[in-house]
Amino acid sequence: MKTSLFVDRSTEMQSVALVRDGAVAAERTLSGLDSRSGEWVVEVRDFIGGAEISEIVVGTGPGSFAGIRAALAFAQGYAIGAGCEVKGLPSVCALAPEEGPLAVVGDARRGMLWFALFEGRALVGGIRQAEAGELARFVPDGVRVVTTDERRIGAALAEMFPGRYDGGAAPTAGGLARAAIANPSLLVSEPLPVYLNPAVR
Repeated sequence: MKTSLFVDRSTEMQSVALVRDGAVAAERTLSGLDSRSGEWVVEVRDFIGGAEISEIVVGTGPGSFAGIRAALAFAQGYAIGAGCEVKGLPSVCALAPEEGPLAVVGDARRGMLWFALFEGRALVGGIRQAEAGELARFVPDGVRVVTTDERRIGAALAEMFPGRYDGGAAPTAGGLARAAIANPSLLVSEPLPVYLNPAVR
């Protein structure tokens, strides 16, 4: 029986999920943990129990750089001992709807917003950026909009997309698992965090 562990730490809602034979078997939110704390690893250990993990899938963002990097480091270290595979997919895919269009928007800082457009589970055009004042021209008319950064940009999005803005939404490991089950082509080997901009030298 193949068992996959999904981990997402791209937002404050850190979570894990187990998938067995193509179905989500269990999921848990790791509540009250700082993204830089190591305590979450203990919770993951307890969540796994005695399960033999054959694959770890990490949400790669966009989101908390510290949280994503720690999740990838954990997965790579665990994989060395367990001899399992490590894969990744963008955390934003956890918010993809089962059908129909959706735009997910986040704060890329410095007056920029990142956005991802979905048609059902399919990510259309990748994760892109736009200046805040230009975002509306990239989101087709009638498409619902949600954000992973409600506190920072929710009010601006509500004004930008009246009647279409549906508020905040956080990716979860369970959502990632369902996205991967529905669309396995989203998974990539040797994952890296989603970099919205080139690294500063």
